[in-house]
Amino acid sequence: MAAAVRGRERRVLVLLVVPLLVLAVACGGGGDGGSGEAGTRTAAARPLDLAFRHPGVLVSGAQLKRVRAHVEAKEQPWLAAFEQMRGSKYAADDYQATPYAVVECPPDTRPGRGCVEEREDALAAYTQALLWNITGERAHAEKAVQIMDAWAKVITGHTEANAGLQTAWAASSWARAAEAVRYTYDGWNDGQLLRFERMLRNAYLPQVRDGSADSNGNWDLVMADATMGMAVFLDDHATFEKAVHHFRTRVPAYFYLESDGKLPVSPEGSGIDTAAELKKYWFGQGTFADGLSQETCRNFKHASYSLAATAHMAETAHHQGVDLYGEVEDRLRAAFEFHSKYQLGAEAPDWLCGGKVQRDMGPDTEVGLNHLRGRLKLAMPQTEKYTEQRRPEGTDDLFVAWETLTHAGNT
Repeated sequence: MAAAVRGRERRVLVLLVVPLLVLAVACGGGGDGGSGEAGTRTAAARPLDLAFRHPGVLVSGAQLKRVRAHVEAKEQPWLAAFEQMRGSKYAADDYQATPYAVVECPPDTRPGRGCVEEREDALAAYTQALLWNITGERAHAEKAVQIMDAWAKVITGHTEANAGLQTAWAASSWARAAEAVRYTYDGWNDGQLLRFERMLRNAYLPQVRDGSADSNGNWDLVMADATMGMAVFLDDHATFEKAVHHFRTRVPAYFYLESDGKLPVSPEGSGIDTAAELKKYWFGQGTFADGLSQETCRNFKHASYSLAATAHMAETAHHQGVDLYGEVEDRLRAAFEFHSKYQLGAEAPDWLCGGKVQRDMGPDTEVGLNHLRGRLKLAMPQTEKYTEQRRPEGTDDLFVAWETLTHAGNT
């Protein structure tokens, strides 16, 4: 009950502070939050003392209520998406966590320890948290807490070369699960809650907070996604601002726009900046077009991970009053349309990856489509067609889950 009381106190603080922020913005206050692109809105800086809005990691409280109403009314595509989620292994009433003290994820064919189990348990906690919010059945909230507490009691860290990516995948789901439970359920006791917070601070944040500038961009973006989610849950303003900075520097270095010049933007801190270095980093691509990503010529799967992570961060920031979407609106729209077009079967021209692309996008388009098409009413015919063909979008079993349910038409 103490956790619920704290949640209510924070919500009261938000109600008191947010109108003042709105008034300040209306009067021209707030300053410039970053260099916006041509044709887009520039976000105002978020005051460091402004209380975070909870629930507010990827899915807001209002969005959760709308999902519940859609499902109760048996409306599509939400009912089909809910049934898909409810029928998954993650929704099992008897789901049991398998925690590891140290999760070891090598980059080669050597077997790992705890990698699949950690990702799946985090997704199960998030699934159970959504089930609780939609059905009102306390057993699902209890199961989510049980899973999170099982890991919080045991894990100390991550090792091997894939530690950063693994940590980010799992932490993204942990933060969403925890946020959706903490502010809607009164049964997560103080001891369990504090143990889980310590887990995030000690076993997850240090691994992802600084990113990985020299890695492929999907690493850096999902690490920033995880960092932002944990920052909101932990009410950590400095870490939130660090994730915002990471978004502002990495997204333009991953998705190309003609306004960048003849060459893509170099990732901050990477030292990759000559034409030859950038071409190698972009998997041999030497011709650039609006929407192309650093990993397009590797495969669409990794580009799709990055589309999802970028949209996740922008959505979480949107719930916290920061318009990161507006800063990359043209870039993100172009990237969704570019990849959806070729994923749908358009023939790749010779200048694009030598005329051969690997079409393996995942369930990664709902969040971005909901904002760009749903909120902003921008034309996105390729993304819309691709998304509607895939609905309900389920889970990639890594860090994306049930986004038709949570974000289809959920403005």
